[in-house]
Amino acid sequence: MSHATRHNTMIAAGLNLIQQAMSIFDSDLKLVLINRPMQQMFNFPDEMIEPGVNFETVIRFLAEAGEYGEVNNLDEFVAVRARLARAFEPHYMERTRANGRVISVEGAPLPEGGWVTVYTDITEIKQQEALLRARSEVLSEQVLARSEELASTNRALASSNAMLEETKHQLTQMEARTRLTTQMMPAHIAHLDLRQRYTFSNRRLQDVMPGSTDDIVGLSAADALGSATYAVIKPHLERALKNEPSVFEFTHHSSSRRIRVAFTPDVAENYVQGVYVLSMDVTEETQTRVALQQTRRREMAAQLTSGLAHDFSNLLTIILGMQGKLQKMTGLPGDAEHLITATLAAARRGGGLLHRIADMTGPRTFRPIPVTLSSFLNELETMATPTLGGDHSLKIVQNATDGIYNLDAGMLQDSLLNLILNARDATPPGGQITLTARAVQDTWLELEVADTGSGFSERALDQAVQPFFTTKGGEGSGLGLAMVYDMTKLAGGNIRLFNDEGAHVLLRLPLRLADAHIPAGLVLLVEDSDDLRASIRDMLVAQGHLVLEATSVHEAEALLNSVPDIAYVLADIQLSGARTGLDLAAFTDRPITLMTSLPASDPLHKAASARGAFLQKPFNDTALHAALTTAVQIGAPS
Repeated sequence: MSHATRHNTMIAAGLNLIQQAMSIFDSDLKLVLINRPMQQMFNFPDEMIEPGVNFETVIRFLAEAGEYGEVNNLDEFVAVRARLARAFEPHYMERTRANGRVISVEGAPLPEGGWVTVYTDITEIKQQEALLRARSEVLSEQVLARSEELASTNRALASSNAMLEETKHQLTQMEARTRLTTQMMPAHIAHLDLRQRYTFSNRRLQDVMPGSTDDIVGLSAADALGSATYAVIKPHLERALKNEPSVFEFTHHSSSRRIRVAFTPDVAENYVQGVYVLSMDVTEETQTRVALQQTRRREMAAQLTSGLAHDFSNLLTIILGMQGKLQKMTGLPGDAEHLITATLAAARRGGGLLHRIADMTGPRTFRPIPVTLSSFLNELETMATPTLGGDHSLKIVQNATDGIYNLDAGMLQDSLLNLILNARDATPPGGQITLTARAVQDTWLELEVADTGSGFSERALDQAVQPFFTTKGGEGSGLGLAMVYDMTKLAGGNIRLFNDEGAHVLLRLPLRLADAHIPAGLVLLVEDSDDLRASIRDMLVAQGHLVLEATSVHEAEALLNSVPDIAYVLADIQLSGARTGLDLAAFTDRPITLMTSLPASDPLHKAASARGAFLQKPFNDTALHAALTTAVQIGAPS
């Protein structure tokens, strides 16, 4: 038995030994304790003294037993008592019970809400008072004896009251500490009895499972959690009630949050008394874990394929060279030209495949930046529509609230274009392709691509995201959906394929709203091309900024040292002079965004993009605003 359990058992035993009857209710009008003297005084059945019983239920039982005399309207009587209890005030009263006994009732509030009520049988005291009022000489001896008895009773009562006050003080402190501690926890903590009813809750269920209620004490697990959630946890709960602790995770149906639950059996004297419950929202942890797992898979794949790709690339180079020589020879058989051409085409296709594999397994980091959803979708539509020709149409439906989201725009654009082109190839002429964006609670951003084709085959549903699986025969590489899967997992999301009057691919990404409202300020623009500098300056001015200009790192450093009001720095990597924008980034303590037109393979491009706040030329004003915002969010360079 744990220290806390032993402590609670000792307190309960002590409260059962005092002479007074006692009841304790919490601020939600739920029963915390009825001690044994009170159960005996009012003949409560065992189920009436279970923690969590409603105050109204107790009052109704007492009224029906005649404790309050004749009651004309029982429902109204109970409702009035409940209203008075919610506005609880300290009180003392005496009343005569239906059996003729007289009791005193004293109520006192608890610091954390709720109250303690003490009931004392004062029948003998009242009888003594009646004797004294009679003033009979004949009863003088009897009065003297009763007075002595009363004095003894009063001494015993004073002793009991002292014990009661100390017990109440300890109980109040314990309840306050327990309630404060559990309510501060970023998790739902609860206890279920053997009937799977809540006897305690720290009122954090709604925080963990949005849409739930916090008022669950006295409810069964099925009623409190709903049928869908209860069906998931039921097997684990039943095992815990058989003294088998368990920890598991599930997706909460109504909120799409990922929940981790720990069931720990409540064991006393070798018997299970119930189950302690700890539930936590681990959605963001799960998203991060998924992204990390995918990064590790990419690293392993890169290690496995890099050597193979190198050797294969060399072999293809040899094949291309030999076939090129054959193509220049004269006097070859008539069908040789066709065979050579086919071999060259296959070798070139193999080279393209190597580049695709390198894209999948090579180092690629998820780099979210603030993206305006409507602008992103409009730009995607502009890019995708020409590739569809006149035989297919693209419809974009934005059901998500337009706003600024943290997304890796490049990755996501590649993924959606890939899905749209796949849908085009799978849809007959005249087909419709629909891209729908919607938010799920405040947790996920869903992007769904659907077509009006024949849908996925059973084999495709099972294997489509696996590398090299294709339904296009020799025309397909089998890496398109695999790359989409890879990019989605890197973002901490997931992908689902299904059929519903055509093929559907659903990308579910973590929903991260971005704060893209940076204040207008003085921007130092460092660019050595006059035409580019003028164009970028116009973009900055249109966004409300003031602009200072420089063409080299030396000029920029001089301005940074002499103008303290510079809020942002926007600098090209390649500048006049030997020093680069990376040198300027190491010098300044202002938020800086680097830009370049260098290819991704260039070392300067890699070094600049690794910083996070980065612009690839050419760019528009939306991308510029997003990059400046990212620089502010990242903070000054270290």
